[in-house]
Amino acid sequence: MNFQRLPLFVLILFTFYGYSQSTKAGPIIEDYGAVWEIHNPDFVTDTTQEFKVAFDVKDGPESDTELNRNINTVARFLNMHAQSGVPVSQIKAALIVHGTAARNLLTNEAYKKRYEAANPNLELVKSLLDAGVEVIMCGQSSKTRKLPKEELIPGVKIALSAMTANILLQNEGYRPIKL
Repeated sequence: MNFQRLPLFVLILFTFYGYSQSTKAGPIIEDYGAVWEIHNPDFVTDTTQEFKVAFDVKDGPESDTELNRNINTVARFLNMHAQSGVPVSQIKAALIVHGTAARNLLTNEAYKKRYEAANPNLELVKSLLDAGVEVIMCGQSSKTRKLPKEELIPGVKIALSAMTANILLQNEGYRPIKL
């Protein structure tokens, strides 16, 4: 072997090793929210802290058959922190939905009636609810977009407004993240 090329070989080997790693979902949301493992971060996560986050999601995908990546971010948040050693009991999340993302909270039946497709977000939202995420629909969006509570995925709550839900959750110590 030509030892002058050894550094190049090692660089290529480590580059491929880095790219060969894959994302992993779970342990909180098994089928969604895959994340990369970060080895030896310079900004270390304090796993003794409580993580309380209110995700504000206003935008939905343009396609009726596309998963809302902003809602999937909530699953990513849960999984990445659990994978990094934060106890599940210290991770609390709320999802506040309004605007064009509001339709993503419809049952399959209501979604099919409106968009002639199955709701691609149904299982993701159900998984979030099962994991204890408080999913809140803006009441103003519900009325404006004609999305009554009866047509929402069971467990989704309706608030007076997204603004109201944001304020109330912040008063409870949740940190807002706008997506």
